[in-house]
Amino acid sequence: MSRRAPDWTRRASFDADPVSASLARSFVVDQLVHDELAHLVDPVRLVTSELATNAILHARTRFTVTLERTEDLVVLTVGDHSPRTPVRRATGPTGYSGRGLDIVARTSLDWGVDASRDASKQVWASFSVDGHAPP
Repeated sequence: MSRRAPDWTRRASFDADPVSASLARSFVVDQLVHDELAHLVDPVRLVTSELATNAILHARTRFTVTLERTEDLVVLTVGDHSPRTPVRRATGPTGYSGRGLDIVARTSLDWGVDASRDASKQVWASFSVDGHAPP
């Protein structure tokens, strides 16, 4: 995904601790409300929850949550220090796990993973500022 330079960036880091998923959700809610984007709270909070939980459970490293805004997009990025790339899995209706990236894909306009040379990665998802849901 080609991204324009952001109008603003907000960032916070969290420990690989179960309580951090809640802290990450609160961080994005506070930032979106502060920046008059309250209409994006529900989808961005849901995707934050999924990506933060993945970082806690699978990367098991400190992770960073970044929100960036351009004229027409808000981009959420969760970066961790694990080289393991997340994989979207097919899950059945009674499965207890494995739906996280499917939720991310269905809730955001677009999403992806950027791997870094230092064996870390950033999982990102974009949302329309006008609040239009993905098709």
